[in-house]
Amino acid sequence: MKSMFKSLASVVLIAFIGLSFTTLDKGKKEVNTTTSSVEWKAYKVTGSHKGTVAIKSGSLDFTGDKLTGGSVTIDMTSINTTDLTGEYKGKLDGHLKSGDFFNVEKFTTSTIVFKKVKASGKNAYAVTADLTIKGITKKVKFDISIYGKKATASLKVDRTQFDIKYGSSSFFDNLKDKAIYDEFDLVVDLELK
Repeated sequence: MKSMFKSLASVVLIAFIGLSFTTLDKGKKEVNTTTSSVEWKAYKVTGSHKGTVAIKSGSLDFTGDKLTGGSVTIDMTSINTTDLTGEYKGKLDGHLKSGDFFNVEKFTTSTIVFKKVKASGKNAYAVTADLTIKGITKKVKFDISIYGKKATASLKVDRTQFDIKYGSSSFFDNLKDKAIYDEFDLVVDLELK
């Protein structure tokens, strides 16, 4: 009995020492803002427009190789239309930056902060996050895939939840072919440092 107690004590002591020096590999990986991109596409009755917006900063959090969190800050002053040129591009870029849409003079950034991350497959995660646009925060859900230093996600955003109602048939009658749909798409490609 005495030798069994000593053996048990030895096992506990070895386990305690081993665990004391074992740390989970937790890490924050910064987003490379130069090589990462965010593309948007918005729809109207008569067609669509697309463009880009720049990432100001961001990081993804990992424990080992598993995603556990993250956040990205977008530079709203960088809104850029890519399917138009010349005068029409200038007009649309200016309108998107105005108070009718994103009011970038007052709200220079938008953010997305991961609140819940759940593995949904190999290299894939279901994310619930807080999206803040124009100072208004709403929950959004999207899937993100991670392969090495690359992460990709796409999500639909209902602009009216962020007080962007211009041209919305949900709020204005008789818009006919001038109506702009409430949802727009974001496609995010991140490269981690």
